[in-house]
Amino acid sequence: MTERGFNTSLLHGAWEENPFGATVVPIYQSSAFRHESAEELEKIFANKAMGFSYTRINNPTIEAFEKRITTLEHGVASVACASGMAALTNALMNILRTGDEVVAAAGLYGGTVELFKSLAAYGIKTNYVKQNTPEAYEELINDKTRVVFAETIGNPKLDVTDIEAVAAVAHAHDLPFIVDNTVATAYLVTPLDLGADIVVNSSSKYINGNSDAISGILTYGGKFDWDFTKYPGLLPYKRFGKMAYMVKLRGEFFQNTGACLSPQNAFLNTIGIETLGLRMERQCENALSLATFLEGLSEDIVVNYPGLKSSPYHETAKKQLHGGYGAIVTFRAGSKEKAFSIINALKIPYILSNIGDTKTLVIHPLSTIAVHLNEEEQKLSGVYDDLVRISVGIEDIEDLKEDFKQAISGTK
Repeated sequence: MTERGFNTSLLHGAWEENPFGATVVPIYQSSAFRHESAEELEKIFANKAMGFSYTRINNPTIEAFEKRITTLEHGVASVACASGMAALTNALMNILRTGDEVVAAAGLYGGTVELFKSLAAYGIKTNYVKQNTPEAYEELINDKTRVVFAETIGNPKLDVTDIEAVAAVAHAHDLPFIVDNTVATAYLVTPLDLGADIVVNSSSKYINGNSDAISGILTYGGKFDWDFTKYPGLLPYKRFGKMAYMVKLRGEFFQNTGACLSPQNAFLNTIGIETLGLRMERQCENALSLATFLEGLSEDIVVNYPGLKSSPYHETAKKQLHGGYGAIVTFRAGSKEKAFSIINALKIPYILSNIGDTKTLVIHPLSTIAVHLNEEEQKLSGVYDDLVRISVGIEDIEDLKEDFKQAISGTK
């Protein structure tokens, strides 16, 4: 059988059929599950039999969502969490301990930088590259490094990581490479196919698509050969080999931190994800068209978008991404006052800090998602006082162009 396309695979994947012929997964809104015998439940708790016991550990609705993401990301298993930050925290803390270090990309989402700050209190240090190049990661790796981390497309810097090249650097030092694929999604790229070992998605964004559920999910590629002396927390699970990471995560750290996704939000994600391919196609087309329009509209603004030839990351994006360049566009307006004036003059976009909605969203990153970063961290993240970030939606593009034209042209 030939490999199916993205949308067909998304709609007709290898998950179990729903009962009674239902076309959508049921919401199993139950905190726990009864069993026919004590022996049956004993086997489930001892990991000797498949089954559900408690929703903090797993739930049929949540599992159905996990299987969809595993299929799309070309992984072997996924764990859904209450938020993108919960998923990232679990991905990292499942293997990190006091004294370990992380080498991370510079252009990261502000919340991720704040997480790394929080981990410093537990003796985990993060070293940021100055430029998103394979050589920059290589320079920072030392004998304490345990994880290399990057975003596929930085938010809001919009730098594009050369996943294959950075993965090669990480693996040369026997380190796992964790990639946040939130901005690109599996529609544009599957990092596990390019050498990444673990993929994290804030599924509140493009995967959900409607801004109606907070959630996150991590997916494991199942190929990394763990050194159990370097990662002693995995040692009790050594018999599981390359799957030790997921066995520990599911059976220990994830359930012990109570980071589970709710069945209701898993259901909303499952409904939303069915149109992911269609939405991303339209949003990427709109983003490229709007970025090109804005670049030619005024010399007073500087536009940043990976799909533009003016982007220093255009060639990497062209090589690595398939089907578009993402749906986020940024521009520098010249001053904070002008940035605020443009934002306030827009009539279609919502002033809202999320991304990935069907509706166009716009914010001033410095005063919102990067407000708790220091000046150096803000610059590394590509955040300036005159920066405007646009999460482009699915509206008619001519309406968006006209709206941005009147907002920019009317500000002095």
